[in-house]
Amino acid sequence: MIIMQKTSIHFNCVKVDSEAHNFRKKKFEYVKSDLSHKNEYWVEEKISNRLLKIESFCKTKSGRKLQKNAMPIREAVVVINEDTSMLELQKLASELEKKLKIRIFQIAIHKDEGHYDKESKEWIPNYHAHLVADWQDLETGKTLKHTRFQYSQMQDIAADSLGMQRGEKKGVARLEAINFKIDQKLKELDDLENKIAELSSTIDPENFLNLNETKSNFFGIAKTSVEKTLENFITHAKTINFELSQMKMNNKVLIKNNDKLKSECTDFKNDIANLKNLNNLLLSNFELYNQKRREYLEAIFKLLGKTILQERLKYPISVNAETLNKTMSKICATIAEKNKIPEVAIEEIFKIERNNRVLFRYLKDGKPNKHEILKENSKDVNKDEAINPQNFLRR
Repeated sequence: MIIMQKTSIHFNCVKVDSEAHNFRKKKFEYVKSDLSHKNEYWVEEKISNRLLKIESFCKTKSGRKLQKNAMPIREAVVVINEDTSMLELQKLASELEKKLKIRIFQIAIHKDEGHYDKESKEWIPNYHAHLVADWQDLETGKTLKHTRFQYSQMQDIAADSLGMQRGEKKGVARLEAINFKIDQKLKELDDLENKIAELSSTIDPENFLNLNETKSNFFGIAKTSVEKTLENFITHAKTINFELSQMKMNNKVLIKNNDKLKSECTDFKNDIANLKNLNNLLLSNFELYNQKRREYLEAIFKLLGKTILQERLKYPISVNAETLNKTMSKICATIAEKNKIPEVAIEEIFKIERNNRVLFRYLKDGKPNKHEILKENSKDVNKDEAINPQNFLRR
């Protein structure tokens, strides 16, 4: 049975050095230059030229300049096979334009990146392609707005176009919530800017003609009432200025909140990437894993001890064994939920007899002691028993 390789596609704001990297205008340490001849490139237009066109079209279409925080040009990294062709990637580009209005104008296939395996010293290639896209909506002149469903659909399009398996439909809940908030804030920002433009248009001199007040004299000839008209103008101008200033203030707040959410989203992505790297490192390095595991359990033990002593001072706890057990269970559950600690980690602490004894003494007598479990624990652990991360994770 042949297992198809999985692919994925994710767009982000294009980087300043994108073309230098994509078209190998500079030397990079992670590039195996003797494989660079396998790379393929397709360019319809330079990024700088396309950006000028986008800004001009936005001004013509909407009457306003492109937003400073807009991302009109974006770049995606697509996972490919060794034999993926430029024709297949152009098919992907065509489908993205047809179904999601995303117009690709640069493609770079990289088959010269990768790394050497630490143990076998074997070269592990990282086959991928860079797609640079024009993210402007030709109907409005603004940047395209896609729903979460459409981002999911994008993964299906990539898999179908490249003849590869789609990545699993899963994600980090907190990250998805942040992205959803960003989408909502961008929509609010658009609505607000449209209202500002609408209010600004009311200042056109032609609209002031409706503010003129006339009255007929003795001969029935209509004449402008200067005083009343002036009063109307002043009232209208004050109203417009107030509404306009309120809109601009709200606009600034939305932009600030949106930037904050984007920054938070970036931080979460970085945290996820770092955690994945650390997880891979721990699974391949038992010594480092054991060290991190001891540090983690020590931190939990200290937190348990501190919390138990605090609770002991708050309430008089009966020495009844059943009451002690219930109280300890409640404290452990609260700590686990509040600090996102898995139950298995709490169980590991209480598996060691000395830890169990010390923590229950804190709860019963309220007498503090030094929270040093590493030295003490080493006496309780069989040194011949190797700690395997996979076995620990299964517990």
